[in-house]
Amino acid sequence: CEFLNRQYGTDYISVMPTNLYGPNDNYHPTHSHVVPALIRRFHEAKVNGVESVTCWGDGSPLREFLYVDDLANLCVFLMNNYSGNETVNAGTGKELTIKELTELVAKVVGYTGEIKWDTTKPNGTPRKLLDVSKATNLGWTYKTELEDGLRLSYEDFLNNPMRAER
Repeated sequence: CEFLNRQYGTDYISVMPTNLYGPNDNYHPTHSHVVPALIRRFHEAKVNGVESVTCWGDGSPLREFLYVDDLANLCVFLMNNYSGNETVNAGTGKELTIKELTELVAKVVGYTGEIKWDTTKPNGTPRKLLDVSKATNLGWTYKTELEDGLRLSYEDFLNNPMRAER
């Protein structure tokens, strides 16, 4: 954006989001990312009476998640309040372990079985947390707490069964 802005006199902004989740997500069993994959796995386990769900790694990696409506809100906020060449990170500034996320998704879905961890599988990157101070210093903050966003995502999953087939 910086070079286009200089060369053509534009005012483009670059926004780098953290892990996103929310309505219209991809719930495909092998082609989705962590939140929709967990929603689908725990929902199917609940519906089918599966006693345990096994997740990869040990659950220790730290991640940050942002609800998609909050990203949209930030983009509109930046269009009205920011003119600069530096990338603005979009996130909550809060992290939790994959284990904590997994337990929260299970709670939201209503799955009461056991969660097991397969430590022979990789954990992935130990930590992914963005510095969101630029956005917060401009006066923006996210609005959707993770549990609330997960509830909305699960409702979306339940109300749009065809989305799970993509």
